[in-house]
Amino acid sequence: MAPQYAPSLRSRLPPLLLFLQTGFIVIYAFYTDIEGYVKERDGNTFSNFYPEFQDVNVMVILGFGFLWTFLVRYGFSGAGFNLLVAVVATQCAVILNGIDSWYYRGKIRINLRSLVDAEMCAASALISIGAVLGKTNPVQLVLMALLEVSGFVLNEWLLHTLLKVRPLKDMRLHIFGAFFGLMLTWILHRDGSKQQFEKEKFGRKTGLFSMLGSIFLWMFWPSFNSVLVDAHTPGRKLDAVCSTYLALAVSAVTAAALSVLSSPKGKVNLIHMHSCILAGGVAVGVSISGVHQPWEAMAIGFTAAVVSTIGFRYLKNHMLRAFQCHDTCAILSTHGLPGLLGWLAQLLLQIRDCDNHTMAIRFAVVHICTVLFTISLSVAMGIITGLLLKWNIWRPSQDRKCFDDQAFWEVGDQVFIFSQANTL
Repeated sequence: MAPQYAPSLRSRLPPLLLFLQTGFIVIYAFYTDIEGYVKERDGNTFSNFYPEFQDVNVMVILGFGFLWTFLVRYGFSGAGFNLLVAVVATQCAVILNGIDSWYYRGKIRINLRSLVDAEMCAASALISIGAVLGKTNPVQLVLMALLEVSGFVLNEWLLHTLLKVRPLKDMRLHIFGAFFGLMLTWILHRDGSKQQFEKEKFGRKTGLFSMLGSIFLWMFWPSFNSVLVDAHTPGRKLDAVCSTYLALAVSAVTAAALSVLSSPKGKVNLIHMHSCILAGGVAVGVSISGVHQPWEAMAIGFTAAVVSTIGFRYLKNHMLRAFQCHDTCAILSTHGLPGLLGWLAQLLLQIRDCDNHTMAIRFAVVHICTVLFTISLSVAMGIITGLLLKWNIWRPSQDRKCFDDQAFWEVGDQVFIFSQANTL
């Protein structure tokens, strides 16, 4: 018998979205102002910075949007809810990141830099979506994004206040997003995940769209990492672009080789390719401040691809069996482990380049405290968010309705015939 889907989202989603958007409009009306001038000494003129903003925007909207379309019956939701969460989280992040500006100047200054910073905060939430993809409704996703962005901004403020450091957003973005998502999916564990969900399948056509998302991310990742470095240091942006490209190239080659080696049939697995080819970009982005030679970036990309591919092949199932943690898109292998690898690489490279032993020890202590604090806060925020989203008031989807667009989208007269879906 065909499952009976919820007739509408009218009583849940529209009130939440209209309430949030009205609140954002009111806040933006009274407390924000578009910065009508640029400081030439910062090098952030419109013509210089707009291409970087555009590249980050493509990654967040197109890259992640297509990346989450690999499930046979969840393409509408993967792309559509990605856009919804991204724009809500970005609007919220602009406000939260601008609290200091509002406190000291009376207005939140909005410019291209603030939009890029906000989109990076939103990217952390999009990473976490990968862990719960297909198992949550849009109301839960929007609430999750608001809470995660709040935690992400809080983490930066606490690190700056307590440790007097401002670590790269890339390090906190991947590590915070991965562990937040893992805790969230652990709290929202479903009995149906003990055995693979009936509709959790990977299709040929949807896999092609997902690979397109990976290609978008792969192409624009050098720009993404270059935004993070200090523009005042001559040549650093060029170093970041070149190092990221080399790391991505090496990780793509390595992922293809290991995918064949780890396959029982000796063939390339497209799921490995569309996730693990990005591992080099994640790892070198976290360690970009310590990478100065091409071979260092290539070695980091190689190691990240090895860790990511092996983790994707074996770790996902073990996490489910041992910890009841169903990670739909294996974000631990794609973002978490490469992020930690990049953190370790940065620690070792910075200590190597430091001539003063006292400064090296001090840097190591602060660096370790930074990552431990980030992981602790992400775990705590993930658990709190999971407990809130577990309330029945949000009307979570039943197991048999997971991974299915028909629960949330109008599909007209189209009939999904799961038994005839062409899956890999």
